[in-house]
Amino acid sequence: MKDILDAIQSTDATKADIAALPLPESYRAITVHKDETEMFAGLETRDKDPRKSIHLDEVPLPELGPGEALVAVMASSVNYNSVWTSIFEPMSTFGFLERYGRVSELTKRHDLPYHIIGSDLAGVVLRTGPGVNAWQAGDEVVAHCLSVELESSDGHNDTMLDPEQRIWGFETNFGGLAEIALVKSNQLMPKPDHLSWEEAAAPGLVNSTAYRQLVSRNGAGMKQGDNVLIWGASGGLGSYATQFALAGGANPICVVSSPQKAEICRSMGAEAIIDRNAEGYRFWKDENTQDPKEWKRFGKRIRELTGGEDIDIVFEHPGRETFGASVFVTRKGGTITTCASTSGYMHEYDNRYLWMSLKRIIGSHFANYREAWEANRLIAKGKIHPTLSKVYSLEDTGQAAYGVHRNLHQGKVGVLCLAPEEGLGVRDHEKRAKHLDAINRFRNI
Repeated sequence: MKDILDAIQSTDATKADIAALPLPESYRAITVHKDETEMFAGLETRDKDPRKSIHLDEVPLPELGPGEALVAVMASSVNYNSVWTSIFEPMSTFGFLERYGRVSELTKRHDLPYHIIGSDLAGVVLRTGPGVNAWQAGDEVVAHCLSVELESSDGHNDTMLDPEQRIWGFETNFGGLAEIALVKSNQLMPKPDHLSWEEAAAPGLVNSTAYRQLVSRNGAGMKQGDNVLIWGASGGLGSYATQFALAGGANPICVVSSPQKAEICRSMGAEAIIDRNAEGYRFWKDENTQDPKEWKRFGKRIRELTGGEDIDIVFEHPGRETFGASVFVTRKGGTITTCASTSGYMHEYDNRYLWMSLKRIIGSHFANYREAWEANRLIAKGKIHPTLSKVYSLEDTGQAAYGVHRNLHQGKVGVLCLAPEEGLGVRDHEKRAKHLDAINRFRNI
């Protein structure tokens, strides 16, 4: 691995030099183990500790197949799916690997007693398999996490509809929290040249998810002037939704849970902010009963911030805790888009406010290649910025996942893989200087 790192960091090494480097037989990777899937049995979700289930192992290099690439991972990041994998909720991801292993002879590689996790990366291509023409060894890349087979017609209008659609590093093996990752070549995109490795690795999953959910015609199709309610507006997903709303001429109404998070939203340019804890919103009377009076109080507060207007689009991801309020406050003919359920999957809402007001609920899951490319293009142009707040070493990934699990973080949490320190990999210093305050916004909190 030292020779690979030296070549990547060298100012003299060519793409041919990197292509000629011998590949190691093994590499370090963050894993969870199949024989530990019951280790948290009987514990509440909150009490399950990723630091106990996440391991740093030496693993063998996987076989490179057609249409695939091996990438030297300089940096990655922690997403909620890595947390879910590490606490084996809502189910063990080894079931995903077993099913994928039955697809073909080649996919059997993924069905292992360990799962290399991680759905983001920034790094350098080391090798490409047969049939890969758009990328070559030495290319500096980021990867989005959509893995598809595209042997069914269903996926050829929108690849997210492929029956064999999976999230790389969550529903497949050989993910990005490692020194080397195996990806399909159509996951690769150019690394934004004004960002460091860890900054470039941070947006991938959440930025693309927010783009599809809010901007794309497959999601809400946001337009200028829309009032957009964004739950967790300073978090990993919400911070990108807030930026997309502002960049697209919409009006974000940012829901946060502390004055510190409210200040982050203001620093991004948002003006309409609701601190749900300070204002004491309690949408549930008890575990089984919601409180419509609180929905109405919430809606009244929104109108105070919008000049009497209701919400055009709700950017939903908390799920059970907030969904009833989200449906209620949306304007007639408006849209609720949902991509997750971090507070619970069993949503409840009063359907009268949906059907009689002709509202729409749209399920949105990650993004297709084109959507991910467009989201990355906006990062590369300096229109949207990383929301990286803290960076950990590969050895401390368990602690990073613990912080995300307990919501101790802001924005995104990065992980250095091969990169020996932060701040490396910047190629366009002039562009970086123009956007430095925005790039560091979440680092300065």
